[in-house]
Amino acid sequence: MSDPATRNRSRATADMVASRANVSRVAVSRAFNPHASIKPEKRDLILRVAQELNYTPDMAARSMVTGRSHLVGVIVPDVCSPWESQEIDALTTALQAEGFATLLFKTRTDLSMDETLLTYMKGFNPDSVIAFTENVRPQTLSRVLDRAVPIYVAYPHGEDETGEAPGPLFDRLNVMQRDGIEQAIALMQGYGAKRFAFLAGATHSLATAERERMMHNIMAERGLEPPLRIQGDYTYDTAYRETLNLFRVGEGADAIFSANDVGAFGVIDALRHDLGLRVPQDVKVVGFDDILQSHWKSYNLTTVKIDLTERVQALVRLILRRLKSPSSPSLTETVSTRLVVRGTVG
Repeated sequence: MSDPATRNRSRATADMVASRANVSRVAVSRAFNPHASIKPEKRDLILRVAQELNYTPDMAARSMVTGRSHLVGVIVPDVCSPWESQEIDALTTALQAEGFATLLFKTRTDLSMDETLLTYMKGFNPDSVIAFTENVRPQTLSRVLDRAVPIYVAYPHGEDETGEAPGPLFDRLNVMQRDGIEQAIALMQGYGAKRFAFLAGATHSLATAERERMMHNIMAERGLEPPLRIQGDYTYDTAYRETLNLFRVGEGADAIFSANDVGAFGVIDALRHDLGLRVPQDVKVVGFDDILQSHWKSYNLTTVKIDLTERVQALVRLILRRLKSPSSPSLTETVSTRLVVRGTVG
């Protein structure tokens, strides 16, 4: 009898699993495919035998046969901020449930990306690439990727801007921001707010630019003066510092709309702890995203919500639809926003 160490050094094969489980080799392959139709008891038997034999499918070999790597590249501007980390976690979980693994790539601070890294990504032959930063343009990805059609997150102004864009083929997740932002402004105005300020996010971010544009448009429609602009960068410390400047050097405001929730946290703490102002009695504060920390009692933040589950499911649908129809024209999914009312307005 061979000892376990010797047995584990030799790689088990699908044929060995099939023989031990008394099933066909095709059944072994189907057992490791989460979408394949196979009786649950047979799948359980095959997976148990595979574990006993220390067998795992050779994904490289499978890729050569099927032309699919079961890898999804994800390009992000940040991996440690609450929204990005929560989205990456949810997306990775959803992709793994569909049989995909994730390749994570991070941009430079200006949200661009070294093309050497993109060439490195190409070597993995990903089935899809999700670009959470618009600075890595489709024209760039089309030069360095083969068959993978990238997915971009877009923030259109209205329904008339959701059609197919010219240039290289890419798929798109449209985030419709108007509903949530309009609800936020209406709520603050309804509670008497007149002097609004907008705390912007990172300078190179399309998301923050479109939120600011939408806020200006809606306020004009409602007969309000344009908001004061506070330059932020999505971080707590900058939001805290710039809020102090707004009230100590500038003219202040009675309503502040932050481009993200973390910035709103900085605003709230500056108002309460340094400026001695009450939230929401003196200043109303609204964030954007609805990260998990927004409901914490110390903040209890009113915020514009992007439903993370809905957003991730839409991204996965785009990947599966593209793989099913590789030659289709640009594919689109759409998600909306809504206001979650808590304790920082009212």
